[in-house]
Amino acid sequence: MIGNILRFKTAVALVLLGLLTLLAGIGQNTVWAPAETVTATAPTGGTAAPLTVFDEKLRTLHGGTVKIHVKGEGNFILAAGRPDDVDAWVGKTAHNTVSGVSDDGKSLKLDHADGDAKAPSPAGSDLWVTTENANGELDYSWTAPADGDWALLLASDGSKPAPSSISMTFPNDTSTPWAVPFMVLGGLLILAGAALLLIKPARDNKGNAGDGGAAGGSGGGTPKGSLFAQRARAKAKAKVAATDAGGAPGAAPARDSSVERLGAPSAFRRRSGVAVALLTAAAVAGTGVAAQASQAPSPSPSSSSPSAAGQDADAPVLLDAQFRRILEQVASAVDAGDAAKDAAKLTPRVGATELEVRKQNYKIRSKVGSYEPRMPVRATKLLTTVVSNKRDWPRSVMAVTQGDGNVVPQLLTLVQASPRENYKLVGATPLQPGTTFPGINRGGTETLAASDKSGLLYSGQEALSGLADRLTKADSSFKDKLTEGQSSPYIADTLAYQKDVVKSGTNGKFSFSHKVVPEDTVVFRTADGGALVLGRLDFAFDGTPKNSGDKLTIGNDAAALAGGKETSTGMVLSFAEAVAVYVPPTGSKDPMKLVAATRGLVGAKIK
Repeated sequence: MIGNILRFKTAVALVLLGLLTLLAGIGQNTVWAPAETVTATAPTGGTAAPLTVFDEKLRTLHGGTVKIHVKGEGNFILAAGRPDDVDAWVGKTAHNTVSGVSDDGKSLKLDHADGDAKAPSPAGSDLWVTTENANGELDYSWTAPADGDWALLLASDGSKPAPSSISMTFPNDTSTPWAVPFMVLGGLLILAGAALLLIKPARDNKGNAGDGGAAGGSGGGTPKGSLFAQRARAKAKAKVAATDAGGAPGAAPARDSSVERLGAPSAFRRRSGVAVALLTAAAVAGTGVAAQASQAPSPSPSSSSPSAAGQDADAPVLLDAQFRRILEQVASAVDAGDAAKDAAKLTPRVGATELEVRKQNYKIRSKVGSYEPRMPVRATKLLTTVVSNKRDWPRSVMAVTQGDGNVVPQLLTLVQASPRENYKLVGATPLQPGTTFPGINRGGTETLAASDKSGLLYSGQEALSGLADRLTKADSSFKDKLTEGQSSPYIADTLAYQKDVVKSGTNGKFSFSHKVVPEDTVVFRTADGGALVLGRLDFAFDGTPKNSGDKLTIGNDAAALAGGKETSTGMVLSFAEAVAVYVPPTGSKDPMKLVAATRGLVGAKIK
């Protein structure tokens, strides 16, 4: 009787415990499930600054997409760029940095740095990969445009304080590692309780239930069990006694059935205990496996990729989308200047040699209608791009295009002098008709100093000096070190032009010189280990009358700059030559090759 009650109570307890455990597991995935996102807000009352920087670590703080909400007065901008670019643009300007999140996840950490009270507006800077312009309010999803780290810059116009009402919503950890184990354990406990109710107790050979109570021992203990069971046992004893009394003398006494019954409750307890133990062990094992599966770490975006610092150190200074946008703005500025013959329209996007040449070209064409204009600059058809991974300034990039009006492809060289300046076109040089542009890694390539000869037959400085010597002297020592002929007609044409001037100018003495402008030299490493050297040569044409009274006649183009067509004292013409030379790698037996070249008249004066 007591065994049945104990078994029933144990089974009910297991079922109830299982239900509670199961509900706890379900609750973790429903009622008590963590929020999918968590929002942190910038503290109020901090020090105002014209710029606010969002640290690159915030984008990958919890994995997934981070959403930013900004409120401000009037217009403001949120720009995305490489962390070093953002830092370089901020410079010495006072700024706040959103650097992290508080321990409770509810507040953003804001660090203030003192500095200049104002900065230029960051709008329109070439450093930014993307920009978001807003008025009053902005919702922004912060995603990476490419591999590596990316920071954000928030500003109004550089003079007013940046918006200070900022909140960031991060993906939250919604994992519930104990939900599945609780549900599994709860289910197993319920099954264990149900199994305990269904297991029948073992019976002795008399058909009595083993858990009907212990038989009275030889000591004559009080009988236990129900009244019916007690009467049955009494009758059995009486029969045994009668048999013993009437049996043959010396016969062995009958075995007391109570001896057998003594083991029945123990057998039942062993069976039920083993069953519960097995089920509990299975539940614990299942819980361990489920917990292990639910807690198995998944690789975060940052841990599965190379360090961002290493990526950014070799990252190209421009992404393809940036380059195309810049190239379109450059082409538009050149179109506007060429159409109006107004150099002022060029200045936002054209500088150095190309600005000087086009400015003088406009001046000459305003007086000499037949003078040939410079080749137009096109953003399309874009044949290839060359981007440096040298992340300090000045930065140089190249593009090869052949759009409308380009008889041959032209090499466009752009330079960004400092972080707060935009890229400017410094050279537009047609490729030599018979040449092939060398292969250069488009994912970012090394740039070398002009004097660096590592891995090269010649340094950039030596290559340009050799070209200058060859253009000046017909018997130059570099004659066999530079490819000439059909693949580089510029060299032959220049030497022929100088020879013709001397031959036709019977009453004058003429001299020619080509000199390297060192500060304009840029060297890009090519894919084969060689280099492409870009630079400027100053080509001077000096003429003096042979005899007293002799006069030299100046062409209409030069006269537009010199202020006269004849001189008895002499004259000097100045040309800017934009050139690009390929230098083979060390060990090569190939000569250097002139890849691109052009000249433009930039000055003329009478002595």
